[in-house]
Amino acid sequence: MSTDLTIHETSIPGVLLLDLPVHGDNRGWFKENWQREKMTALGLPDFGPVQNNISYNEAVGTTRGIHAEPWDKFISVATGRIFGAWVDLRAGDSFSTVFTAELGPGQAIFVPKGVGNSYQTLEEKTAYTYLVNAHWTPDAEYTFLNLADETVAIDWPIPLERAELSDKDRAHPRLADLTPMVFEPAGTYPDSPRTLILGANGQLGRELVTQLPNATAWSRSKFDIADLDAYGSVDWSQFDTVINAAAYTKVDEAETPQGRRDAWRINVHGVVELARAAIAHDLTLVHVSSDYVFDGETPEHTTDELFSPLGVYGQTKAAGDAVVMTVPKHHIVRTSWVVGDGPNFIATMQSLAERGVDPAVVDDQVGRLTYTSDLAAGIRSLLADAAPYGVHHVTSGGEPRSWFEIARDVFAEAGADPERVSPVSTQEYGRGKEMAPRPASSVLA
Repeated sequence: MSTDLTIHETSIPGVLLLDLPVHGDNRGWFKENWQREKMTALGLPDFGPVQNNISYNEAVGTTRGIHAEPWDKFISVATGRIFGAWVDLRAGDSFSTVFTAELGPGQAIFVPKGVGNSYQTLEEKTAYTYLVNAHWTPDAEYTFLNLADETVAIDWPIPLERAELSDKDRAHPRLADLTPMVFEPAGTYPDSPRTLILGANGQLGRELVTQLPNATAWSRSKFDIADLDAYGSVDWSQFDTVINAAAYTKVDEAETPQGRRDAWRINVHGVVELARAAIAHDLTLVHVSSDYVFDGETPEHTTDELFSPLGVYGQTKAAGDAVVMTVPKHHIVRTSWVVGDGPNFIATMQSLAERGVDPAVVDDQVGRLTYTSDLAAGIRSLLADAAPYGVHHVTSGGEPRSWFEIARDVFAEAGADPERVSPVSTQEYGRGKEMAPRPASSVLA
């Protein structure tokens, strides 16, 4: 038996054979059957097992398979010995590739989802154990191949006519009648029913639905992230990615007693439950955040800048960001000055220009507009390109400008005299109004 933990590639992409050190004496033996830190350092995927199963086989020649399942498996033998046979049943160039090996206590094998798994016991009282990274469900989609298929032609040590098989395994289809399993590679198909958009009726949510028409889209009436009782009724296994475009965004009302409670309930407590679901079900969580997590004292805010929110809304968004950072697979997408389908600054200025109203607009808040079309495209790109997990700043382009400068541009484009727009400081504009504090600079690097 090997004295060193080693990992070997096989003829099937992603299938990895491991040699496990087994330490024995007169009492028996001991091994580290699964050791995440050591094994991932050597190249084993950090696949996040959630269930451990054991198959006990009394007789020599017990044969099971060939079963391809929608989850990854880490297989080892506790007692006895097996002849294992694996067939790639995934769509692609390696379809029907076969790998075989004998496994005892000193070996293990990692089998990705979609690779058909089978074995035959070579010793009595063989205990076969395996970790999987999804909970078993009868509704999962499986693919089966007949153990006696002539195309893959597995050379079983004990001929199948003398082996112990189940009736179901004897009846599985041949390769010619089998439909290959298709999986969406990470970072390729954000526009998939396995991507869930939350907050689908908001400005950004509607644009995400437009750009990701095949994604699953839920409005607040379908799923309220702040309804803690709603999480238990969701089958999270049907999703790979969740885009959270739901939020409390009433910046000024957040300063009121009821608004403060609502902002914390939605932007923090709801995000806590969403993060728990993402962690428990190995989901990628895309969370939309805000420039309001900063105080605006620096001219440009970087992705690693520490939080410094001024008001309640910014405080809740910062707290939500901190929660999402605990999710292993997360994208925090911070943005600023969002303009989309619905009430927004541009639409307001256009209306004022057309109605002959001459507004005073603050000239000491600087940032970049973000059109929802650009923001949704940025989120789609992060997923499609398999961007590294972490914090991202996504805005539309151009040089930073003040609200006053933008308002004058809108008036000019509407055919109105831009001189009708007059500048005013934030302090002057807010005199006599109940307004939340706002960052002077919303410029995101």
